[in-house]
Order: sequence, then C-alpha cells, then structure tokens
Amino acid sequence: MFCHKMLRLQHLYRTAALLALITIFYNIAEGVISVWFGAEDETISLFGFGLDSFVEVISGIGIWHMVRRLGKGDLEDRDPFERKALRITGGSFYLLAGGMMLTAGVSILQNHKPVTTVWGIIVSVVSIIAMRMLIHYKVKVGTALNSPAILADAACTRTCLQLSVALLLASIGYTLTGIGYLDAIGSLIIAALSVREGREAFQKANGLACSCSCSCSGS
Repeated sequence: MFCHKMLRLQHLYRTAALLALITIFYNIAEGVISVWFGAEDETISLFGFGLDSFVEVISGIGIWHMVRRLGKGDLEDRDPFERKALRITGGSFYLLAGGMMLTAGVSILQNHKPVTTVWGIIVSVVSIIAMRMLIHYKVKVGTALNSPAILADAACTRTCLQLSVALLLASIGYTLTGIGYLDAIGSLIIAALSVREGREAFQKANGLACSCSCSCSGS
C-alpha cells in the first residue's frame, strides 16, 4: 500500500514537471511566432504578447525547478533560485509594461494601423485552447498532490489566458472595423495585465500568498 502511494506521488510529480516543461517550450514557440508576425504586420498588441511569452519562460523555468524539488520531498517554501527567477520575472514584466504603454501612446498619437491582425486572431485562439488545457491539468495534479504551490501556478496561468483573450478581442475588433486604436488599446490591456503579473511575481518571491484574480484552488 505504501509503495503504491509512493509510486502514485512520483507519477504525479513527473506529470507536474512535464506540464511545466510543456509550458516553457510552448511559450518559447508562441513568443517567436508572435514577435515575428507582430513586427512583420506592425501589430503592437501581438508583438507585446510575444515579449510577454518570453518573460513567462523565465517564470516557467523557476516553476519547473520548484516541481522537481517538491518531487524530492523538499518543503514548498521557495529556494533562492526560485526567488531570483521570480524577481527577474517581475522586473521584466514591469519593463515590458512600460515599453508597451509608451509604444501604445505613440501609436495612438500617430493614428498607426497594423497591416493585418489575422495572425493575432490565430495565435490568440491557439493560446486560449492551450492555456485552458494547461490550467485543467495543473489544477488536477495540484489537487491530487494537495500542493498550494502547484495550484497557485495553475491559477496564475489564468493571466496568460486573459492576455490571449485581450489579444483576440483587439485583433478581431481591428479586422472588423479597421480602427487602429483597437490595436493600441489591446496593447494597453496587455501592459496592465503584465503589471499585475510583475506584482504577483515579486509577492511570491517574498513568500506572500498568491494574489491572482482567480482562486488558487479554482478549476
């Protein structure tokens, strides 16, 4: 019975580590595609979304390290590596948000219009599907392990989902209306969500409770 329980725990932690790795490599691919097409099509919301994905990679590496450590039976308190990764993530999000707000302001003043936002629609739809699946399985594994840290990661993945929804609405809005301001507005929303992500990263680095908008135990 004990051996069976230990095998199940090991399987769950391996699954959690695999989900963390999937998140890392997905964000790398998403970042490359989004930055490339955002620059090609002069879509600042898609470009900023891609940069956000690269910042998520830093956070994802810290989470992967955490899951592997938990699988070895360590406590859920964050170690120096995780805290450093979270602080780098938080600072990067703040810098990203500042740059995006500045770019959006210039775009509005110049009445800039993207070439197209079709790729924004495609990327955001794929991202929404991927994030929903990751949230579902992270919550499932976190609940089975009764791990507040993994559940907090799952809840904070919801911000990525919200970023995707903001990009989708901005991209569809521009495609339907041709109003250039919508791309800039989408960029400002992404910037605001990036500020929230940065704040949460610093709070988690300092050992404070998860402050995501959604409950850490929600599904």
